[in-house]
Amino acid sequence: MRSNHTLQCRNSLIRYMALFLSLILLTSCGMLGSSNSPVVPAESQEQGERKIERYTGEKSRIISSVYTARKELSLTFNGMGDAATMERLLNELDKYGIKATFFLPGMRVAEEPDIAKSIIERGHEIENNTLNHLDLTKLDYEQIYKEIQLANEVIERETGVSPKYIRTKSGDYSDDIRLAAAQLGMEGVVSYSINPKDRDMKGAKEIGEYVARYMSRGGVITLNTDINPEIVPAVGFIAEAAEEIGYRLITLDELVKNGGERKPLEEISGFDAAQLNPDYEGTPYELIYKADTKKKEIALTFDDWATDKTVTRILDILAEHDIQVTFFLRAQGVEQNPNLARAMIEEGHDVANHSYAHQVVTTLTPEQLQEDVVKAHRVITEAIQEQPLMLYRPPTGVIDHKSAEIIAAAGYPRIAMYDVTTLDWNDSNSAEDIVNGVMKQTQNGSVILLHILDGIHTAEALPTVLEQLKEKGYTFVKMKDLIE
Repeated sequence: MRSNHTLQCRNSLIRYMALFLSLILLTSCGMLGSSNSPVVPAESQEQGERKIERYTGEKSRIISSVYTARKELSLTFNGMGDAATMERLLNELDKYGIKATFFLPGMRVAEEPDIAKSIIERGHEIENNTLNHLDLTKLDYEQIYKEIQLANEVIERETGVSPKYIRTKSGDYSDDIRLAAAQLGMEGVVSYSINPKDRDMKGAKEIGEYVARYMSRGGVITLNTDINPEIVPAVGFIAEAAEEIGYRLITLDELVKNGGERKPLEEISGFDAAQLNPDYEGTPYELIYKADTKKKEIALTFDDWATDKTVTRILDILAEHDIQVTFFLRAQGVEQNPNLARAMIEEGHDVANHSYAHQVVTTLTPEQLQEDVVKAHRVITEAIQEQPLMLYRPPTGVIDHKSAEIIAAAGYPRIAMYDVTTLDWNDSNSAEDIVNGVMKQTQNGSVILLHILDGIHTAEALPTVLEQLKEKGYTFVKMKDLIE
């Protein structure tokens, strides 16, 4: 006697065998034509004959990452593997308490609706991976529309869930895809920011290490369920990397809801505080090395840029000690990961300009130097959604009279130097070296220079530095407060 489950599967198979026998194409290609030709259910034949007019409204938004300073990112999967693979994958996600987002092809949902229902029952999210799991960039507008529309219909009919987001097989997109998605009321066309390329049949550890290296707040990780079985054990490596850095893996929809919208640069007050100005000769400037004060106040500053793992560790240490600092950021890094810069602001720190490309300022022409300063200012402004602190710190600390005038004329007359440095950027300097260097040089009004770089010992030294400076009676203020 057949079980209810077996009967359901049999009935579903019969229903969709009939559907497949009635398939038509929206192009002139036959059933044995291009593998990228869309397959359309017979029940939609009447709709398929109706001409779909190209939408002329606003395009659907692109989601490759989400603007947020929260310690969250999303793990997403494409395609639908066989029942055994999907069961192992769901068990692995349960093991680590991860809620993921599955982009499912409509036809695979039609073939095995029980898999899709199991994904939902376990608390995960289901979204649209097109009807036939195609690269929509190769289709015309009407084909794109139908691939999205029919996948939505199948998924909703079989699971009761209405997809909000669409992702193509490759994650690539075009204007037509964005327009069709908008026409169908979809909330976004999803790409990714972290792709370990599991299609290349990498091992689980290699996949996990790649994700760990590029893990970021608001990131969207993409994996495929129907290609490389190593994605199942890779979940454990990804979960461990997230736990180590203190990040949560949540569904895409939750990530989007928790995130914010970034205003265009021109709408942010102070975006134009830095400007190209060739008339630089005679422009006054101030080089600030320390503050002249009898108070036991000091300013801690950090230069450069690093991965989420390094920066978050430093932010966590500062939070534990209730200390606010000033970060001088290399904008080239900020441009690639604006969320990390915004996190600094939301935790009460100041953010300032440390150039765009980190070139020694005395080696640049006046035009090159001002272009670098202005570009860095605008990148940082857009990332943090507000005007940064108007202090400029030259890369490597090298500056002369002419370059100081050029920088001042561009909008940064106050140039932030320092009187305490331990060369912590050199990984040959140990944590003990860094601690000893800071303690030996620091005095009232000092500006301490440290770095946020991967592979150095600064984060290791930082707790001891803070504790010993506090024991000596020093209090920490942000650099603007120290010098003002």
